[in-house]
Amino acid sequence: MVTMFDEEAVRSRSHGLRPEILAAQAERLGLTQFVGRATWQTYSDVFQRVLHDVAASGVTHVIFGDIMFDEHRMWAERMCEGSGLTAVEPLWGESTDALFDEWIASGADAMIVTARAQYLDESWLGRRLDAAMAEEFVRLGVDKCGERGEYHTVVTNAPVFSHPLTVRHGDIVQHGGCWALDLDVT
Repeated sequence: MVTMFDEEAVRSRSHGLRPEILAAQAERLGLTQFVGRATWQTYSDVFQRVLHDVAASGVTHVIFGDIMFDEHRMWAERMCEGSGLTAVEPLWGESTDALFDEWIASGADAMIVTARAQYLDESWLGRRLDAAMAEEFVRLGVDKCGERGEYHTVVTNAPVFSHPLTVRHGDIVQHGGCWALDLDVT
């Protein structure tokens, strides 16, 4: 599991999650965690160094969750090629409507931890993804999977987890045009 954090390793990039949350996810998935610490300006260089470590551990393929935007797929492929790895994009080109419905049907749990203020207000933070959100997302012009950065989630349970992740809600802050919910592992 590759995770990119800010330069002090206090928060993950984009999702703003504490290291303890991501370590707990990796443990529940039975995965080794590889960590990079970077500014946004050094992100690609640090990510490349982390991928070299991943390759040195014997891993040959890296799975990404991109669904759309060619530049994201090409970046992942370019980063992996530089380390002799193969980028795998199993969701690439799928309908985000269908993927949202599949997620709901899977019985897995995820909650919204960041929300772009131009689309969603702070009341969305901490909400568990559910089928009722689909209509609200359409009404608000939000991609159901948040693929244009409208929101980010944290997975707290999934069929592949050894046991659920229980979290406690902390402060809500707004920065960089996004609302963010702080979480702690309980």
